Amino acid sequence: MKLNTKEMAVFAMLGAIMYASKVILEAAPNIHLLGVFTIAFTVVYRQKALYPIYIYVILNGIFCGFATWWIPYLYLWTILWGAVMLLPRNIPNRFRPLIYMAVCAAHGFLYGTLYAPVQALLFGLSFQKMLAWIAAGLPWDCIHGISNFFCGILIVPIISALRLAEKTTGNEGTHQQPPQNQ
Repeated sequence: MKLNTKEMAVFAMLGAIMYASKVILEAAPNIHLLGVFTIAFTVVYRQKALYPIYIYVILNGIFCGFATWWIPYLYLWTILWGAVMLLPRNIPNRFRPLIYMAVCAAHGFLYGTLYAPVQALLFGLSFQKMLAWIAAGLPWDCIHGISNFFCGILIVPIISALRLAEKTTGNEGTHQQPPQNQ
């Protein structure tokens, strides 16, 4: 996946927007737009969406510290990216918002469970202790999943804005175009 200069600049800005959105919403625990951006970038840029996603991950490490909490970030957003990549590209327009919102919510509900195996390995937790760690985090995962669902209403408008920006800047050929019915 070779990038041109324009793509490098755009992906750097998108990754920075992801990080800035996280910082702005930090006062509200587990409420953020990271899943929204991950899904929108994946729908528009497909494989190349990994660039802004990992720019966000690196920025998070740079500004918040490359500590043990950061290690799961190396795969957590890739799981959501992969789930979106598996969705059919020709989802009918009337179902797209709900499907994207549901996928975003599922990632939020499963976040602690996806995070737990690395914590167990790093801190020597038994399987039972890992399950206890997951159970202790369930209230936060519920907040995460519910907020991801409602924030997910922004996914389709962001997709539209990104596609319009690509079209008006003459960068239409740098990513895979969706089928015409989307």
